[in-house]
Amino acid sequence: MRGDMTWLEATVGATRDVTANIREIEIVPHGVSPTWTPGSHIEVAIEVDGRPDTRCYSLVGEPDGARYRIAVKREQPSRGGSRTMRALAAPARLRVTSPRNLFELELGRPSYLLIAGGIGITPIYGMALALARRAAPFRLLYACRARDEAAYLPELSDALGDRLAFFDASRGQRLDLAAEIAALAPDAQVYVCGPLRLLDEARRIWAASGRHPSWLRYETFANSGRHAPEPFWLRVPSRNLEITVPADKTALDALAEAGIEVMADCRRGECGLCMVDVIGLEGEIDHRDVFLSDRQKRENTKLCACVSRVVGGGVILDTGYREDVL
Repeated sequence: MRGDMTWLEATVGATRDVTANIREIEIVPHGVSPTWTPGSHIEVAIEVDGRPDTRCYSLVGEPDGARYRIAVKREQPSRGGSRTMRALAAPARLRVTSPRNLFELELGRPSYLLIAGGIGITPIYGMALALARRAAPFRLLYACRARDEAAYLPELSDALGDRLAFFDASRGQRLDLAAEIAALAPDAQVYVCGPLRLLDEARRIWAASGRHPSWLRYETFANSGRHAPEPFWLRVPSRNLEITVPADKTALDALAEAGIEVMADCRRGECGLCMVDVIGLEGEIDHRDVFLSDRQKRENTKLCACVSRVVGGGVILDTGYREDVL
């Protein structure tokens, strides 16, 4: 749960642009020697338009005992977090959580396939370095819209050599997930991070392959979806509430601002704790989570309020809140 995380005072160190739209930020925590395992993330406390908020970022690379490294992409449209983070400069003070890992690399497996789409390279980078250092059998498939948008590509090329395959969409290079998964050894593990379309395709192909479900592991981004964010209306009849959820705000945050608290943890559409019941719908739900099954998404009776949105209308929800009966 988010409430049991340890918050640390920290200072912003060096910053650099690793691409035109991705800025690496070093964060130096006070009083601790930074350590983590590949796949870990931290949360950063920020203010967005004068309101306190938090943002979650994967840790880049491997620990060096001195700093955390995160990479922040300029998002358009944005809820304001990337703009705030990219404006940070040394020696700004801020608060961050201790690292937490919901996407842990299981060491000691016979072989691995790592797959990254765009900014999804951030947790995968550290996994690749850890496997290379241990001489484990693996390949990294890295797909991006263009080479100049591919963060850390030169460093990865130097470190991995022919274990890295890069796919430049601007040159018509496409990652053939079905062929890559079919070519894997039967006991291989796959780790995927990227936009929702990539994860959905990987999960579909993996399920059809008959491979062990737990050997496909993945992480996504809360802002990825099939449609651009747009405002939608939201009703909660049990609370006599109707609100508009702006394009730059989640349903979870909009409900909280209206006085309706919904339990939540990951805020990335992975844990399902913020799932609410859909009792009416106008338009289409853009399910941006990886918690609900394909069947549940087709049924449109559940919605993960931390990431999912509505296109072309609105939604009527039952949040589970009930007045105490005396």
